[in-house]
Amino acid sequence: MATTGERILVVEHDPDISDLIARQALRPLGYQVTVVVDAPAAIKFALQTPPDLILANMNLPGLSGKDMLVALNSQGIRSPLIVIAEKGQEADAIQAFRLGAADALFWPARDAEVVAAVERALRQTQESRARQKLDQQLKLASEELQRKLRDLTSILAIGKAVVSITNQRQLLDRILESALQVAEADISWLTLREERSNAFLLRAHRHLPEGWAKKMNQPLDDGISSLVALSGESLVMHGAPLEKFKIASLGKSAGVIPIKIQNEVIGLLIVIRKADRDISQHAQTLLEAVADYASISLVNARLFRAIEHTTESARSGEETLHAEWGAIRNSIREAVQAATYPLNLVLTENPGALNDEQRKALTSVQTALQHLARISEKTISRAASDGKPKEA
Repeated sequence: MATTGERILVVEHDPDISDLIARQALRPLGYQVTVVVDAPAAIKFALQTPPDLILANMNLPGLSGKDMLVALNSQGIRSPLIVIAEKGQEADAIQAFRLGAADALFWPARDAEVVAAVERALRQTQESRARQKLDQQLKLASEELQRKLRDLTSILAIGKAVVSITNQRQLLDRILESALQVAEADISWLTLREERSNAFLLRAHRHLPEGWAKKMNQPLDDGISSLVALSGESLVMHGAPLEKFKIASLGKSAGVIPIKIQNEVIGLLIVIRKADRDISQHAQTLLEAVADYASISLVNARLFRAIEHTTESARSGEETLHAEWGAIRNSIREAVQAATYPLNLVLTENPGALNDEQRKALTSVQTALQHLARISEKTISRAASDGKPKEA
């Protein structure tokens, strides 16, 4: 029994037949039945309010039932149609089937036969609609899966970029491209906090108008980013609430995502949609993931700078140490030479003759000075190469 009030159009010029079909058979079961007497009226009604089912007599005055079926098909009306034929018109009924009729009733027929034919046709319609609905759901699910796959691919690409791209400008551009994709946005930019002034400066952008883009490396006031910088929480807005802020001149939907190291906001990621369409929770989550990768990249950049500074300091210290050891070497060498020259002169006995004991003593001093010179040279050379002095 009908419970959904399906709309049925009966095209019948014989009042007795239409009365049996509409009043006696269908309306008591809850169907909404409309009766017209000719094909033009039926076509006009079907164009205005497509029915769930049409029952049409093949022997209508003017346009026949078959002609009406052709006309309905040409107008794109796909409501199932049951032809009403007289006994002996089986050949005409078969031709109607070829034109797209769903079923046939041969008159005279009882009301039970009418109901059975209607229920069969409506069941087919319901099954067809269910299949169409399922196909649509599957299509939407497939599109959603494809979108999520693109989003995940984009997030994965950022992760790879963080560890592979050392040029910060290229990395920030990659981050903004991904933000545009996951948020389905039209404009994006990124600001970073300057340590001296604590102001958030524009460091990279995609598709910003010229008037805004000229603020590169300067503070950029859009009206809402400062709120996010204070709260440390993401903010998405669209429609009328956004119109109160300066950023509304760029679009009708905006999202501002903080870039944080622990709980400290060091930057802001902003996306704009020109259409008045809210940024979903899913898109916000993806944008926050993009902001996390931006944070990682900035931390890495800081570490790289610290390592470079340490390396330069170590290199500078090593050069200083080598210079100091060289100075010590020269000082020792000069001291040994200064002591050796008068000793050698005395040993030549030009100043005066030496006894055996004096010669032996001076020779021992000479040998000790030569040994000291060799040991000092070796020790300083090792210390200069290792960075620390070593014992002889």
